[in-house]
Amino acid sequence: MGQLDGVLASLLGSSAGGGAGLSQSPLAGILNALGGGNSAQSTNLLTAAMSILQQHGGLASVLDKFRASGMGQHADSWVSTGANLPISGEQVQQVFGESSISQVASQLGQSRGQASSALAQVLPELINHLTPQGQVPSDHEDLISRALGMLRGGLA
Repeated sequence: MGQLDGVLASLLGSSAGGGAGLSQSPLAGILNALGGGNSAQSTNLLTAAMSILQQHGGLASVLDKFRASGMGQHADSWVSTGANLPISGEQVQQVFGESSISQVASQLGQSRGQASSALAQVLPELINHLTPQGQVPSDHEDLISRALGMLRGGLA
């Protein structure tokens, strides 16, 4: 799977079949803080973030939603090769809506505020990792679907 394996490995700090621990990933600090060091909770958060991307039409559509909500500079920073601009949980809720955030909160066993804050921390890094060349890959929808399959199947 090449690129997908690399994305999941860099996000989770392991190869798709196991390997290095979560503590070595670029998202480790965020995911460990949010999941209290629980890799299952971290995987659930990553799955929720990937799911929300898929439910809202993939990377290009989600980026367009952020741009339409006045956060184009933020969205563009996540795709670029430079630093990622942060967003708040309120901004995430504004873009995705209360219903989507409620689904994520239920999935994670958190309040809507906690879920939107968690997504605000994870989405910029996730989008950054899914766009390593500074642009949305043409197969982004397929990458998200395959990654979700791997995460849900316990392969990551």
